[in-house]
Amino acid sequence: MEKKDVIKFWVDSADEDFKAMESLYKTSHYSWSLFLGHLVLEKLLKAHYIKNIDDNYPQVHQLLKIAESGKLDLTEDQKDFLLEVTTFNIKARYPDYKNRFYKKATGERII
Repeated sequence: MEKKDVIKFWVDSADEDFKAMESLYKTSHYSWSLFLGHLVLEKLLKAHYIKNIDDNYPQVHQLLKIAESGKLDLTEDQKDFLLEVTTFNIKARYPDYKNRFYKKATGERII
């Protein structure tokens, strides 16, 4: 697969996840919407990494680590945002975090 095809795969996959994220949000499934939001950002950051750095993208889910590896110049607020969104990956997956996270993830306050 050529580099442009790999990038297209990640971007197209992120677009599909974004649609699902919006649908989940509209039906008040906020914790799953946030989980997919994390995946959308992760996929787009990996596409950026592949485009600008190398085909061997970081095999991690930490958004800030992927962004920094991809040489993105981020503000402190952007770094904090990526760190917060990364917690959605963990909190939506594991039952002990999920219950507390579900109560926190409302339509009024997502982040």
